[in-house]
Amino acid sequence: MRFDLITIFPEFFAGPLDHGIVRRAKEGGIVEVHVQDLREFTKDRHRTVDDRPFGGGEGMVLKPEPLFEAVEKLLGHSVGDSDKTAMAESRTAILLMSAAGRLFSQETARRYAKLERLILICGRYEGVDERVAEHLATEEICVGDYVLSGGELPAAIVVDAVTRLLPGALGNEASTQNESFATSDEPSGAWRVARGERCRMLLDYPHYTRPAEYRGWKVPEVLIGGNHAEVAKWRQNKAIEKTGRNRPDLTEEVRS
Repeated sequence: MRFDLITIFPEFFAGPLDHGIVRRAKEGGIVEVHVQDLREFTKDRHRTVDDRPFGGGEGMVLKPEPLFEAVEKLLGHSVGDSDKTAMAESRTAILLMSAAGRLFSQETARRYAKLERLILICGRYEGVDERVAEHLATEEICVGDYVLSGGELPAAIVVDAVTRLLPGALGNEASTQNESFATSDEPSGAWRVARGERCRMLLDYPHYTRPAEYRGWKVPEVLIGGNHAEVAKWRQNKAIEKTGRNRPDLTEEVRS
């Protein structure tokens, strides 16, 4: 998998992507991460990447020219114009990181993990010229219902979330199956909770480690007893309980 990050702050990625799973994946040849300085595609001595918005308003808007040219350099061909648009590459996604985009989810990460390449455009300032979203990016992606200063943090999140789903990136492949936002193959009855709800997707179950008692708080006895069937049942129930408590939007009413 190859990641290309287009940004006006290339030094931003020197830290977040040089640790942990992403670093090991890079060292193991599982992923390649390339950072492209957007200012290299400007044509004035001030290396201008933004301008005032048409129609007035606050802030500045990233110009389309350097973004189109940066992506075209990475792709190795033109994406076309209003008269003729080049055919999109089936194994490549061009993502515009934007607060106005579709919400990034674990399912989105799984879909991206099946591709060969992600090109991530990091927005800045008040926004990005809409022609980038409409005619260059294949998707406009948001990581949450809040506004950040730019697309660099969201891009790093996408890289991390996708990398850990790639074969060989984790020491234990089952780790991605038994965590928050995992789906279940269990019959619908196994998802039922006491108040008549069912979870579409589960958060992770609670975890405990040594010491077995800390400041008077004890690890649940079922986790120490050695009965694996009971442990599995406890974890399922606790995952459902936590999902209903912390993410009620992931639950649905069970109709009788």
